[in-house]
Amino acid sequence: MIAMPSVRALALLGSATAIIACASRGSVAPSAPVVAAPQAPNTLTAQERADGWRLLFDGTSMKGWRDYHADTISGAWSIVAGVITKTKSAEDIVTRESFGDFELSFDWKLPLRGNAGAFFRATEEYTKIYWSAPEFQLLDDSIGADGRNPLTSAGAAYGLYAPPRGIAKIGGNWNTSRIVAKGSHVEHWMNGQKTIEYEAWTPEWLDKVAKSKFHTYPNFGLAKSGLIGFQGDHNGSLELRNIKIRVLK
Repeated sequence: MIAMPSVRALALLGSATAIIACASRGSVAPSAPVVAAPQAPNTLTAQERADGWRLLFDGTSMKGWRDYHADTISGAWSIVAGVITKTKSAEDIVTRESFGDFELSFDWKLPLRGNAGAFFRATEEYTKIYWSAPEFQLLDDSIGADGRNPLTSAGAAYGLYAPPRGIAKIGGNWNTSRIVAKGSHVEHWMNGQKTIEYEAWTPEWLDKVAKSKFHTYPNFGLAKSGLIGFQGDHNGSLELRNIKIRVLK
């Protein structure tokens, strides 16, 4: 009796035949898909440069930054492995340039219970930056005290507009945020999702300011151009990287 080949043997024979057939036609077996290497921190792609983006931090120097109400930057801020870092309460830092209409992108990381903020169109007419500048709240929502109130949770337009929950990552993880400001139109983005969109200086906006803690500062949020800043006066650490901007026309 002649032994019949097993099913497995037939399958192997079929695969081998297919490979031989491909080779005879000059074909090659398909290769694995090519995965693009992740973009290095604090760099711009050719497309970003073409679109008008530029770095506000290059990973090695903070020459474009200073303390609020100062011409220098305090030693509480440092650069560690390409990351702007502070580990304790420090002065708020601001750009040396002013910006009006722009798109700003940055990565940030806080520890559990961490609290900070990103400011835009800030002036230096008041003692504190947040008395003049709208704030994009940076927060560990998981156990941070401000996370209990939607108006002061991660990604909020602090005290004015609340974002959806669950988009910011918990403390110890990097988040990517974006602020778009063009005239009165403002957008907040978190980890690729638009979370807030509003029109500043409208009756609705003015009413929200009047009912907030900012009502005692008559010029809060009214500047059409100003400094970009990051909050340092909370205890604990804050890490920043990939800070880049493009001016909108």
